[in-house]
Amino acid sequence: MMVNPMEAGDAAAGVFTTSEDTRLMTKVARLYHEQGVRQPEIAKRLNISQPRVSRLLKKAVATGIVRTTVVAPRGVFAEIEDEVEQRYGLQEVVVADTGEEDDEFVIAPALGAAAAFYLETTLTGGERIGVSSWSSTLLATVDSMRPRNSHECESVVQVLGGLGQPSAQARATHLVGRLVQVTGAKATYLPAPGLVTSDATRRALLKEDSIAQAIDAFPELTVLLAGIGSLLPSALLRASGNAVSTEDEERLREAGAVGDVCMRYFDAEGKPVKSHLDNRILGIDNAALLAIPRRIGVAGGRRKHEAIRAALLGGWINTLVTDSATAAYLRDAAR
Repeated sequence: MMVNPMEAGDAAAGVFTTSEDTRLMTKVARLYHEQGVRQPEIAKRLNISQPRVSRLLKKAVATGIVRTTVVAPRGVFAEIEDEVEQRYGLQEVVVADTGEEDDEFVIAPALGAAAAFYLETTLTGGERIGVSSWSSTLLATVDSMRPRNSHECESVVQVLGGLGQPSAQARATHLVGRLVQVTGAKATYLPAPGLVTSDATRRALLKEDSIAQAIDAFPELTVLLAGIGSLLPSALLRASGNAVSTEDEERLREAGAVGDVCMRYFDAEGKPVKSHLDNRILGIDNAALLAIPRRIGVAGGRRKHEAIRAALLGGWINTLVTDSATAAYLRDAAR
């Protein structure tokens, strides 16, 4: 709280009942809010009743003599979070304190910790979470989460095929398994590669019961937890064997693609990019993805700036966990 002397002066000019009321109101407000004097002591000092002290304090707030201000501590970015939320129409933005770093691999632990805290405070029970498979920031997120006694989620569903090279596949499996462990949910894996060799292979795999079970769960999801990819695949995705080839990458670039969510590509304005890969991806499609009510993207770093902005513009995500430099870029790019 702060006491505004200019407001008090305006009040003396006639905004309030009398100048004496204004003087007493201001004095009481200063004693209480600036000096920390408790109400019974104020009453004793000024020879007025405690109920009157209480009434004067309430009136000081109602009439503008006292105003509430929130001063964010170092490492809290409330103002820029609000700006990015408003400029892109997002449900929420969480900005992690990453100092001067803007390398996505260096800042991943900080992003993961911020995303973990956000999830721990917003998962209220009964959620059905879809989670992407190949993201270092999501791995950092689930590893930062603490197991809870209550069951905060009903299910965790892998929304992009999680099979690949053994070392990378183990990390994709760990991502789902750890999220299940900390939330008490039931796991549904998508036991197939995220990117297959042909449409015929994809159609054949969709007939498998275990794969169909995961696909059938997509329309029931209430939360999506995903990374945001730039056109250049991440080290984890490349190591998994699910990354697009150099030739495919070039064709996507020629089509205008700048990034992806769950391997669904979009251009700089966030519009879907139709490509030859669409029928080779084994995972959630555009319509099912965009129908999920809360779509949380955890991503940051200079390399991903354009992709993150495009994901916001296209509505691919509506909740963002990112670093301070990326948040500043998003704010300024929207002007």
